[in-house]
Amino acid sequence: MPDMLESYAAWRQRREGDPFRVRIPGLGAVLFTATQEGAREVFRAPVELLEPPRPNPIEPMVGAASLILARGEQHRRERALLAPAFHRNRISVYGNTIREATRAELSGDRTGIPWLPGTRIDARAAGRALTLRVILAAVFGIDDAERRAEYTAVTTEFLESFGTTLFLLPPLRRNIFGLSGWERFSAARDRLDGLIDAEVARRRVDGGGDDLLALLLSARYEDGGVITALDLREQLRTLLVAGHETTATALVWALYRLHREPATLDRLLDELASAGSDPDPLSLMQLPYLDAVCQETLRLHPPVPIVLRRLTGDFTLRGVPLVAGDTMGISVQLLHTDPAVWPQPRRFRPERFLERRYSPFEFAPFGGGHRRCVGATLADYELRIVLATVLTGVRLRLAPHFTRFGAPLSVPHTIAVGPRAAIRFDVQP
Repeated sequence: MPDMLESYAAWRQRREGDPFRVRIPGLGAVLFTATQEGAREVFRAPVELLEPPRPNPIEPMVGAASLILARGEQHRRERALLAPAFHRNRISVYGNTIREATRAELSGDRTGIPWLPGTRIDARAAGRALTLRVILAAVFGIDDAERRAEYTAVTTEFLESFGTTLFLLPPLRRNIFGLSGWERFSAARDRLDGLIDAEVARRRVDGGGDDLLALLLSARYEDGGVITALDLREQLRTLLVAGHETTATALVWALYRLHREPATLDRLLDELASAGSDPDPLSLMQLPYLDAVCQETLRLHPPVPIVLRRLTGDFTLRGVPLVAGDTMGISVQLLHTDPAVWPQPRRFRPERFLERRYSPFEFAPFGGGHRRCVGATLADYELRIVLATVLTGVRLRLAPHFTRFGAPLSVPHTIAVGPRAAIRFDVQP
């Protein structure tokens, strides 16, 4: 079931054709496209003409220095610095970390609530806990129970304090004698920044580690300079926010879709069984049906459903002239359900990814062009290993309510869009 934003965008597209305009609070009228031709024009637009739109609703969370919001030469320099840490060869070393963190979550090692038969699991809460544990291990190398508990509590408070109201209504971001939601969020952000700064200071003195923080501390700009403390803090905060919520959302949707399609689930379980009882995590990346399931999940439920670019000069999108200051975008949800590309577009059918390859202008769950998500490889790797570990570790049944009705509506959850209602599963014997 499409969410309200997608439904409205689809209505505008039917009314106006492609491209079409949608008014977004704080940004004004945005010219959207949802065809592969339009996506090609946006992603191939000259780099010097594009920048992130401002004001940006996620800036209070990730910071102005975040790679997501950096522009021009700053974006090029920061991306060149960060990209080696997310190279496929480097990411592969985190396979065992991801798998062990997932197994520990299933055993109840973090929460004290193991996934045992008879337990009802809130997939959204569990997915967030699980992926947070993974990202803390991958970014900071945290495996000590006490430190992990501290980081988990502070990070969770930070993420939950920036609710939909603060996300959508910037005028509410103000102080009211210590009583406002904005002040609670600011205090939670300060606590998280304190943890990050202390960890960075310790590492600068002690060195060591094979996690992402260690790589970033050793990285150098082209001129030999090192990343500043402020920029490093905001890049690390971005990794916690983006790497946590997006993967958690994708995991929830994958489990939901699989357990509504028993034949699809059985085929995936057969493939996982063929890989052996304890396969090397890297080998999971070679399983074609697991890959297809994850791709199909991201097609129907892209965690970030729109791509936005603000123009710094004149440009023409699909024949419509734009000028500096205008904003254009791609509706990723509509792009991924274009019937000209995707037969039976609303159906969960992973086989389509085994039958043909799709261009980056047809399938773009991580954006595209020079601003494609730098952490896409880590996200892909994590989703596949976590999903495989959960499915081989426990047997789940979707709570009856979710088998009788359509998919829950999607709403903003910090940086990503996910199900509004908690999706629950019962652990089976």
